Amino acid sequence: MAYYHGIKTSEKASSVVTPAEVAVGITFAVGTAPVYMGEGAVNSLVFANSYAEAVAQLGYSDDWDSFSLCEVMKTHFALYGVSPVVFVNVLDPATHKTAVTSAEFTLVDGRAELPDTAIKSSLEVKATSSGDTLIEGTDYTAFYDGGKLIIEKLSGGAITGSTVYIGYDKADISKVNSDDVIGGIDISTGAKKGLELVNSVFSKYGIVPELIIAPGFSDDSAVAAVMQAKANSICGLFKGKAIIDADCKTIKKYSDVYGWKSDKNISGENQILCWPMVSLGGVKYHLSSHIAALMAQVDSDNGGIPSESPSNKAVQADSTVLADGTEVIMELSDANVLNSRGIVTAMNFNGRFALWGNETACFPASTDVKDYFIPVNRMFGYVAQSLILTFWSRLDSKMSRRLIDSVVDTVNIWLNGLKTAEHLLGGRIEFISDENPTTDLMAGKLKFHLYITPPSPAKEMEFTLEYDADYVSEALGG
Repeated sequence: MAYYHGIKTSEKASSVVTPAEVAVGITFAVGTAPVYMGEGAVNSLVFANSYAEAVAQLGYSDDWDSFSLCEVMKTHFALYGVSPVVFVNVLDPATHKTAVTSAEFTLVDGRAELPDTAIKSSLEVKATSSGDTLIEGTDYTAFYDGGKLIIEKLSGGAITGSTVYIGYDKADISKVNSDDVIGGIDISTGAKKGLELVNSVFSKYGIVPELIIAPGFSDDSAVAAVMQAKANSICGLFKGKAIIDADCKTIKKYSDVYGWKSDKNISGENQILCWPMVSLGGVKYHLSSHIAALMAQVDSDNGGIPSESPSNKAVQADSTVLADGTEVIMELSDANVLNSRGIVTAMNFNGRFALWGNETACFPASTDVKDYFIPVNRMFGYVAQSLILTFWSRLDSKMSRRLIDSVVDTVNIWLNGLKTAEHLLGGRIEFISDENPTTDLMAGKLKFHLYITPPSPAKEMEFTLEYDADYVSEALGG
């Protein structure tokens, strides 16, 4: 040992580590968008923290029947102010299109207008029906504005008259089907598509998407089944929630929703089924997009922890409607019938429009509170995700008593904090000898046992009123 005379200091790694911060309530939305207006992302992950970011990448249209992801932009960024959102557009302008035959257009103030389904890159503009195709930037300019594709003649260009002939391709939503939303993996390239991309979010952005929605498509039983499968195992590690819309085209009465649910086999603990749609100012929305945004908002109000139910929280809507816009007046008794069958709805009570329902789709078949109460179920997922992300860096380190004690101490301190903040009623972790036989320890396997009790939603209160005659004599006696 080298000679030394003086004082030395050194540092030792802390036995208690800081738990990883877990983002919850992040929406993963699959659907259609007018990407030909933006940067043209097809079957790619689009991460957006704001409305402007989403529009720049995906384009925007008020035609939500054709472009479902625009509805998600509006609910999350404009109505509820929550972010981020991860989008996947499955509308491919190269294939999901229909040709529109060239026709004569009259220029008004030098402009002609086409619908916003017109794909700008496909334009064929001519000064006469038999003339040469004109050049954008030289003879005319084209841009989207106010729900229209505007073609404007340029000074000095070849357009001299008051008419032009325009042919183009238009986006055709009828060519997008459930298979496009379900997606999969391209055998030749290995590229992922549609819902399959949910597993790529964590690898690319370091966040776990929890709330999977596909408004306009999730009422398809095949899509709903894949959404459930993905929610059950994101990246093979994490749990999410598939928020599914019951069919609002064919189901006209609340009493028919449960039959539809049974027929479609929607009964998973990681599925949230909702009916009907909602409307705000005459604009229709799928309830799934509101539920996802509202859950993220409630989580944010609770410090980013999903311990509170979204039920009885204000929804940015003023009525419940069917797909054709017919109003459905949900009375309390009607809404409770839906809730008793594991279906979430919305209703107006005492002048306040709110979400109504605490149960996942596995209710009433499941009697396990861990599975059927939405906030309890989500808290189990939150704790599991936190454990995975916190201790992943400890994998493959030396198995020792110090490692075991470090895990136990860290988790117990963290659980006590959640209890103090009332996100848990109680919780603890134990390393139980009987669950860790010597053969498992020799093979490098450690098993920890957590006991946690998230608070259930207070879904029922009862007040008993009784007439007490003694107060008569007290108030009126001599």
